[in-house]
Amino acid sequence: MLRLAPSNPLHEICDYTCLIMKTSLILTFLIMTAAFAGAQKVDSIYFHLYTDSLKKGTHNYINVDGKLSDGKWKPLTAKEIEFTTTYGKFENNELVLPAECKEQKVTVKAVLKSNPAIWKEITIWIKKKPDDEKLPTTEEILNSGKQKQGKQKSGNKD
Repeated sequence: MLRLAPSNPLHEICDYTCLIMKTSLILTFLIMTAAFAGAQKVDSIYFHLYTDSLKKGTHNYINVDGKLSDGKWKPLTAKEIEFTTTYGKFENNELVLPAECKEQKVTVKAVLKSNPAIWKEITIWIKKKPDDEKLPTTEEILNSGKQKQGKQKSGNKD
């Protein structure tokens, strides 16, 4: 029987280190491949506004969603969208209109940064009346409900 000399411990450490590095590279490659394969491309963009008019002197959030190639929706931010407007200024997704705004409407354009051929434009009206409307308190709402019920009961007795 042929006996080999005991191996050098440094060679064993080097072999082990090389095995770990090869395994790490393969795993990294597989993870990156899976991440890129699962990434969906934005096919189109749409405005989904939370209001029918913009308020003066406030930050108005402009919601833009992207429809992905698999049919799912993704909310888009200023990281993905380049916003422009005919009046006011953008701070991320928020259109800031000065309180002394005299405009009746603004046009907002959203362009997909990764593909400028994909864009949408919308005209949004600016609210004319001030926001000084006093909303009823909880107590006033509850009392008005009781008064209506009392009127309905008394009306049924006739």
